[in-house]
Amino acid sequence: MNVEIVNEFPHEFLKEQAETCISIYQPTHRYRPENQQDPIRFKNLLQQVQEELSKKHAANEVKSLLSPLEKLEGERPFWAHAGDGLALFATKDRIIAYRLQRPVPELAIVSDSFHIKPLIRVFQSADRYHLLGVNRQEFKLFEGNRYGIKEVEIPEELAKTKDEAIGDQVTESYLGTGNSGGAAGAAMIHGHGGKKDEIDIDIERYFRYVDRTVAEHYSKPMELPLYLVTLSEYQTQFKELSHNPHLQAEGIKSDFEALSLEQLRKMAWELVEPTYLQKTKDLVENFENAKANDQGSGNIQEIAKAASEDRIRRLILEDDYLYPGKMNLGTGEIQTNNLEESAVDDVLDDLAEIVFKTGGEVVVLPKERMPVETGAAAIFRW
Repeated sequence: MNVEIVNEFPHEFLKEQAETCISIYQPTHRYRPENQQDPIRFKNLLQQVQEELSKKHAANEVKSLLSPLEKLEGERPFWAHAGDGLALFATKDRIIAYRLQRPVPELAIVSDSFHIKPLIRVFQSADRYHLLGVNRQEFKLFEGNRYGIKEVEIPEELAKTKDEAIGDQVTESYLGTGNSGGAAGAAMIHGHGGKKDEIDIDIERYFRYVDRTVAEHYSKPMELPLYLVTLSEYQTQFKELSHNPHLQAEGIKSDFEALSLEQLRKMAWELVEPTYLQKTKDLVENFENAKANDQGSGNIQEIAKAASEDRIRRLILEDDYLYPGKMNLGTGEIQTNNLEESAVDDVLDDLAEIVFKTGGEVVVLPKERMPVETGAAAIFRW
């Protein structure tokens, strides 16, 4: 069984129910020698998974579930291309993994559903953004937040360079004919547009292709703000022809190839931070208004009940807050006692799961941005 490296969130696999769902999170490292410890830490997490599986499954079933995961320990390319964190989800039939641009706490959970709150924290935080680096010959897309940034792997079937997108021959100038001024009425050939005009036309064609490709495959499904990284001379040209509603007015006026990832992150965060702060401010104000009108709550029991009735429009969770226990997704009842023999998860993760699956919005904020001290705040649909 091969491991699928995925980028999109939400992924349809995470909504599946299975008898045994394995969730593994661990921090990873980009470079040697630190990344040499990553397979060892993964092996230790698999040991925890094995212990949990052994409580409910026969030895042959445990071996069948663990065997594909154990093979990852020795796959050097898998670890050589790691980011700052790994999130891996497995059932007996399928394994998917996310390479993350920010560290996550070590965690190994076996349950009847996937543990997704740390992933929501990464993918649905209000500070995420895209950077589009483009020049006359190629483009690259980056995804980042305040903590880090990474290049997005563009599928091979999508052209990235100008030559791949529109060919390596410049557009021919328009040639027309006329009979004025020619000797004995012979037609004269009139050329419209010189070499520079032809190059400009092809750059515009390429920019339109880039704009359309990024909008269709990334901006539209992910709805992240997009910031342009290119020389000043191309900033206006690209923005004037763009039809991507997520492209921001401000951009980074520099050659993206001349900047390191850390330089990109710092320059991007200068653009993103004011918007992020305003978003979180609006989020908190919306919750306070809803709470004042009995349409919101910071009480975990009330939130759990509302979640089971599909009444939560927006759920705000505190980053790194853990509420040990298990929630009955059908009734909203929270069990915090006598959990020794059952699969113990985080109640906040259960809340995130049910809101996520019923079409509500889940946002994870740092402690200092939370409007309550209970770890969760909800705005109700009704």
